[in-house]
Amino acid sequence: MITTTNISLQYGKRVLFDEVNLKFMGDNCYGVIGANGAGKSTFLKILSGDVDPNRGQVNLEPGCRMAVLKQNHEEFDDELVLNTVLRGHEEMWNIMQEKDALYAKEDFSDADGIRASELEERFAEMDGWNAESDAAMLLSGLGIAESKHDRKMDELAGSEKVRVLLAQALFGNPDVLILDEPTNDLDLKTIEWLEDFLLNFKNTVIVVSHDRHFLDTVCTHIVDIDFSKIQIYTGNYTFWYQSSQLALRQRQAANKKAEDKKKELQEFISRFSANAAKSKQATARKKLLEKINVDDIQPSGRRYPAIIFQQQRDAGDQILHVENLSKSMGGELLFSGVDLNVNRGDKIAVISDNGLATTAFYEILAGNMKADSGKFEFGQTITTGYLPTSNEEFFNENLNLIDWLRQFSDNKDEEYVRGFLGKMLFSGEETFKMCNVLSGGEKVRCMISRAMLAQGNVLLLDEPTNHLDLEAITAFNNALMDFPGTVLFTCHDHEFTQTVATRILELFPGGAVDKLMSYDDYIHSEQVKAQREGMLVNQ
Repeated sequence: MITTTNISLQYGKRVLFDEVNLKFMGDNCYGVIGANGAGKSTFLKILSGDVDPNRGQVNLEPGCRMAVLKQNHEEFDDELVLNTVLRGHEEMWNIMQEKDALYAKEDFSDADGIRASELEERFAEMDGWNAESDAAMLLSGLGIAESKHDRKMDELAGSEKVRVLLAQALFGNPDVLILDEPTNDLDLKTIEWLEDFLLNFKNTVIVVSHDRHFLDTVCTHIVDIDFSKIQIYTGNYTFWYQSSQLALRQRQAANKKAEDKKKELQEFISRFSANAAKSKQATARKKLLEKINVDDIQPSGRRYPAIIFQQQRDAGDQILHVENLSKSMGGELLFSGVDLNVNRGDKIAVISDNGLATTAFYEILAGNMKADSGKFEFGQTITTGYLPTSNEEFFNENLNLIDWLRQFSDNKDEEYVRGFLGKMLFSGEETFKMCNVLSGGEKVRCMISRAMLAQGNVLLLDEPTNHLDLEAITAFNNALMDFPGTVLFTCHDHEFTQTVATRILELFPGGAVDKLMSYDDYIHSEQVKAQREGMLVNQ
């Protein structure tokens, strides 16, 4: 168990946390959520002891071991991969080092023998003899091939280092596990492995993630950071979101009687509890939800951007035709022989094991890159709105946000331009911010304003949720579900892809798989699996 007592943290005049009293316990998984800048990562650092609060204290139950996902990816560059994982259990690692030093002594004394015996006994209590095999299994589960286990960390790619550090945090069955964005740089298969691992993990987990599907799968509680206060709510992210929105609507309905409100909330809990039985966490979550008191449900003070994509004109029957498209970069074949005929209203998730392939595909369609072979043609009625994954080139000039967005608009009226910025929560003095000093999330919000301004009837979206908080991701998700036009998009957010896509296009070096089905149906289809394996064999 880990508790916080009267935790307060202030930077200058800005109060990040004020009088926070929380208790994390049992085999629960707590998902920490909050808008960008709310202090999610800082709160985890306070729990782990990396940041000291101005007031208050954190108490870890005596005898409990805490493990934290490291954010310094270069910290263990001189260490072997397998040893990096073993070092996740500091006491066990120190015992291993001391044992090895004792047995290496030429003048091994009786006292050394007694000490070695004590170490061996403690080592056995920790299940140390299975440590290396357990560490190897974790690495393999996270996609690190056995051939790399004896290499040095600095020989691995950046995404591989992240996986090793995740294995380090998971290793040795810690009593409290703290994970900050653990799904970053993980593919779908590895995320599913991590979900299953955490579902079977019997101790306390505290995690920050922007992946709603992940939060819904693993979390028993949501920790909401809002206006310097932190509250714990029972249930996963979807339950928290839907219940808080219901409570907000009730608060706004001034004439609704208290008993009617209570009945509506109780009915909502019952419906959600029944649906929870279908999830991976099934019985445990269902029981938790059934115990909720309606008074525990509070409206959220969170602000959601108003993402609304409108078409300047309806598209005709000819949308986009792609024929035998191929592209290589740096001597690597990204995709070849891609044929695609897009229909009006299609919402196509473009996926690939290689992120360079999907980005190149969009850059070709946007006219920013030439294909090696093949051709494509948009219909005469088509106007596109493109949201690239890399946006640095758009923010080099010293312009305020109004002038920045105005350069992309035929209508130069300030109020008109301000309206699109306001939809993305830029208001008042914020609109005079210089575009070249924006954060990553602010730049993406500006790019979404630009995409809305274009009023295209075909949207090309390459990783649109990168750098966005859960509120913006949810609003974007809902906007695409409501958009009557055509969308081609790539997104590593499972929930986003599942709820938006009506068609899947997967790119391979040796061709493409094109299926008219949802994302979940695609990844679980035996027919698709056989087709994908055929593509991989031909690479």
